[in-house]
Amino acid sequence: MYLELDFQHLLLTIERLEVRIGERFPSSSLRQVCNEFHGFAARSRPQIRWIVKPNLPIRFSVAAVIVLAFVTAWLSIQSLEFRVAKPKLTEWVQLSEVIINEVLLIGAALFFLFSLENRIKRARTLKALHQLRSLAHVVDMHQLTKDPSMVDQSLAVKSSPKRDLSGFQLKRYLDYCSELLSLIGKLAALYSEKLPDPEVVTAANEIEELCTSLSRKIWQKISTIEDD
Repeated sequence: MYLELDFQHLLLTIERLEVRIGERFPSSSLRQVCNEFHGFAARSRPQIRWIVKPNLPIRFSVAAVIVLAFVTAWLSIQSLEFRVAKPKLTEWVQLSEVIINEVLLIGAALFFLFSLENRIKRARTLKALHQLRSLAHVVDMHQLTKDPSMVDQSLAVKSSPKRDLSGFQLKRYLDYCSELLSLIGKLAALYSEKLPDPEVVTAANEIEELCTSLSRKIWQKISTIEDD
């Protein structure tokens, strides 16, 4: 029960975070970002189900090619037996070339079909992970101007971003950013859990490392506020 991520619990956690942000910062753009992420996570459910589910058309095609391979091999053997009465060297060479070419073509077709399902799923999963990576950078953009040293607006200059958050509000805002990044990393991990392809796992790990690195910067800001 606790050995893998549960999508439903993850979705509920994202939904609760969106509600919490809305209650404390109802007009903030961070709430809109979380709303977009919640929608993305909800749309991920049928996509993850599609990833886990076998692609029957492709698998039927693989089975058909395997049957064709056995039929072709059997016909080649029958043709060979028909000619063994007085075989000539040229006939053996020609027949061997035909059989080898058929085996190579059928083998290439089988390799293509066997890897096709995984390549299709990998492409769709990597596209989703790319969107999660972009979302993580969007969250980071929302915390860039939240400088704890500028809570006191008397220190601001004319071109400084407007900051109207108290120290407590700023801590909560940054904490929400950190939670959002953590959930982005968890959804990426869920994708790699359902499709343990090397490229997918690598991409998901990179997203988790990115989210951890960005969250570490946020917690450095939070600790600065707490020290004050």
